[in-house]
Amino acid sequence: MSGLPVEAIESLSEQHPKPVDVHFQYGTAGFRTLGSILDSVLFRVGILAGLRSKKLDGKVIGVMVTASHNPEPDNGVKLVDPRGEMLESSWEVHATTLANAPDTPAFLSALDAFVKTTKIDLSKPARVVYARDTRPSGGALVSALEDGLKAVGAEARDAGTTTTPILHYLVRAMNTKGTKDEYGEDSEEGYMQKLSGAFKKLVAGKAPISPLLIDCANGVGALAGAVLAEHLGDTLPITLENGAISTPGALNDQCGADFVKTQQKLPPSLSSVLKPGQRACSLDGDADRLMYYYLDERGQFHMLDGDKIAALVAAFIVELVKAAGLEGKINVGVVQTAYANGASTKYLAERLPVKCVPTGVKHLHHAAEHYDVGVYFEANGHGTVLFSPETQDKLTSYQPSTPAQSTALGHLRNLVQLINQTVGDALSDMLLVEVVLAHKSYSAEEWDSLYSDKPNRLVKVVVKDRNIFKTEDAERKLVSPPGLQVKIDELVRRYDGGRSFVRPSGTEDVVRVYAEATVKSQADELAFRVAGLVYDETGGDPVKRPKEFL
Repeated sequence: MSGLPVEAIESLSEQHPKPVDVHFQYGTAGFRTLGSILDSVLFRVGILAGLRSKKLDGKVIGVMVTASHNPEPDNGVKLVDPRGEMLESSWEVHATTLANAPDTPAFLSALDAFVKTTKIDLSKPARVVYARDTRPSGGALVSALEDGLKAVGAEARDAGTTTTPILHYLVRAMNTKGTKDEYGEDSEEGYMQKLSGAFKKLVAGKAPISPLLIDCANGVGALAGAVLAEHLGDTLPITLENGAISTPGALNDQCGADFVKTQQKLPPSLSSVLKPGQRACSLDGDADRLMYYYLDERGQFHMLDGDKIAALVAAFIVELVKAAGLEGKINVGVVQTAYANGASTKYLAERLPVKCVPTGVKHLHHAAEHYDVGVYFEANGHGTVLFSPETQDKLTSYQPSTPAQSTALGHLRNLVQLINQTVGDALSDMLLVEVVLAHKSYSAEEWDSLYSDKPNRLVKVVVKDRNIFKTEDAERKLVSPPGLQVKIDELVRRYDGGRSFVRPSGTEDVVRVYAEATVKSQADELAFRVAGLVYDETGGDPVKRPKEFL
């Protein structure tokens, strides 16, 4: 069998049988479902990670065990490629096929076919680094993963309980060690030193920064946040809240970035803590998403989401590029999805190129790579800034001609160090926001006033089959079912500042309807009217039709 260690795989595979009647799917976030049914998947992912490393000549591959912002009973696993990026999409199909082999003989047969198809040289070494978040199911799942790594003979490093972005950082740091592209010391301590060191340089000489309150979602961000706070010291006073990582059921419950974005309100646990005018932010369960917010003097909640972060950061980078004398030599662009608020798109488009791509990190990341400096943030708070290798070389070799240019150039060089370019990273992005606020002397309220969000509404419609919905134009137009888009366009025209689009979920049989209008009540009405169109179009039962669908 193509040189695979069949006996080792066979004996260990029998200890991790696949559950009957469960279909696993590797998507944008890897495999993700109830933690209690993932044992066989983790074992097989261990083998897959080892084979991915062999295919790439012994480069280090990452494995992260997490379900991010999902409820605590869920868990998941995803692979990280050598530069800290997501797994090459063509391998998602292989991961899905291997995970669904019904028993050990079928799994061995699928493995054999896979090795031959992808022409993997099994004599190559395999190196893998893995980590997990704080979910109770994580320990047992990591044991299954370790069995898979052992079965394929991989050299494995356990990075322990840490954030998803730190694991991505470690993968790139391990693979670039000793090269001219060295990313940083390959440890959590190296990550903390890199970020905090760059932050301190960027805010040197600025007015003292007022305390920031961080909601850690009762997740792994509480651990990393505490270490980062120590490294930052007085340069950024931090108050950590929702750090109950061992309290059953607490993870992402009534707190965290996803709660803030979807509920558009303050986590209840912060109501007695947050003072009017104070800045606060929420991480999600694995600390790769970030939401900012504040209370105004009347105690009213205001959210500063991924769109607001993109606007703040992109405009700042454009200013620095100009101040450094690099305008025309370095092009800065922003990438958004259709979910970006129309007001943010307008604000940004007046300042720099803006591209709209389909939903999903891989689309955003890929499009951002086409700019010299690419800024991407989803409205949900996941995003980062990418500096192309050529741009980084340019920043290193460029000779400024004035002291002002020299200062701006130094800031750009330090931003390259501060930003985790492998993936969206809540802690790195938080420091980036704090740098811009310090440089601009903005309060949260002044940042918020850069533009006013258009009122919007997101509605879910349960459908029998989401696959009948097909989109184009970065998911802003429906091509199937035929005729539905024309009806949506007719509706939208009746509303002042109206915009609406419909897209199928990537993971469940629901269709999401997004609508915007100049007035909140109109945005709600438009969303529900479009939802009604979708419901009727798919043959929904008139008796069960939700009453709010107009």
